[in-house]
Amino acid sequence: MSDRPKLLIVSISDISSDPRVRKQVELFRSDYDVSTCSLGPKMDGVDIHYEIPGDARGWVSDRQALITRRYERAYWGISAVASARGMLPRNSFDVVIANDLNTVPLALSLNPRRGVHADLHEFAPREKESERTWRMFVAPYMRWLCRRYLPQTASATTVSQGIARQYEKDYGVHFEVVTNAAPYSRRTPTPVANPIRLIHAGAAQRFRRLELCIDAMRDVDGATLDLMLMPNEPAYLAELRQRAADIPSVQFRAPVPYASLVETMAEYDASLVVFPPSTFNLANTLPNKFFESVQARLALVIGPTPEMVTILDEYGLGLVTEDFGVGSLHQALARLDRGAVERWKRASDAAALPLSSERQVEGWKTAIARLVA
Repeated sequence: MSDRPKLLIVSISDISSDPRVRKQVELFRSDYDVSTCSLGPKMDGVDIHYEIPGDARGWVSDRQALITRRYERAYWGISAVASARGMLPRNSFDVVIANDLNTVPLALSLNPRRGVHADLHEFAPREKESERTWRMFVAPYMRWLCRRYLPQTASATTVSQGIARQYEKDYGVHFEVVTNAAPYSRRTPTPVANPIRLIHAGAAQRFRRLELCIDAMRDVDGATLDLMLMPNEPAYLAELRQRAADIPSVQFRAPVPYASLVETMAEYDASLVVFPPSTFNLANTLPNKFFESVQARLALVIGPTPEMVTILDEYGLGLVTEDFGVGSLHQALARLDRGAVERWKRASDAAALPLSSERQVEGWKTAIARLVA
């Protein structure tokens, strides 16, 4: 029997394709007996894996319980939660890391000896606040989960300062920040192309308003834009393709596996990371793509999102548009200068190590070590 601390990492996702949770496994497997509970197969270095069936849902299926606010019934009736609860032993782990709000009650029910660490990837009570039905029926349930269970956790982290402040303000729980930084990639910036090559890589989701990036490229002569989008909303992706049909400088590229993403992005010169603040989480976003762009040694073109602006200004990584309108973005893209892009790419190279996940995950390491001690 190992005398190392026993750590369980819970996530209702496939950890092998979930960058944030995968980093937790890679961080702790050398010093802890790591078990995982998730969808998908066991990762290398994991002691025991409790696999949630692939057809299990991570969301409430009992709509009546949700509408009538019988939230205990709604939560424990979630098929993925029920499946995990049936497999996982109680009183067997020193610490449980609960990824996202939908695993926090489950983690607490396991009664780990040193407590539960919550790692929340969004501000859950306002996740889909742009949808009226979600605001009416889901948001109250999310707020109930936060009120009832977050104060029972031993420590907590989230992805940005704005989200951390809001959790503390609304629920009285202190959150540290571990950003969605990407692993350090050893490379050098590539020469700037002519025309300048722009890329936006991410999810095709309507609330991100990616049509602004397309419209802003109209009549821009000195740059091209490739969109590499996951088909989260196929109908929206088809609309984007149609919108760009008469703009030769805008092309679509098939998405690549996460392991190849930085390598693929490194073929470009600048990354377009502009997310209009249509929700609270987008207004406070500090997305994966920001950090992946740095590891690819790209310049950054961003909107005035405070969390991104702070880091971009500190390291001199690129430019910030005046606002989130298509006019401001068009002006920024039309004025792109190859000499400035070259300087920003060199700045990304200098910032790659301090902004890497190897530095950021120390927040998790410290939090879990504190609990175990």
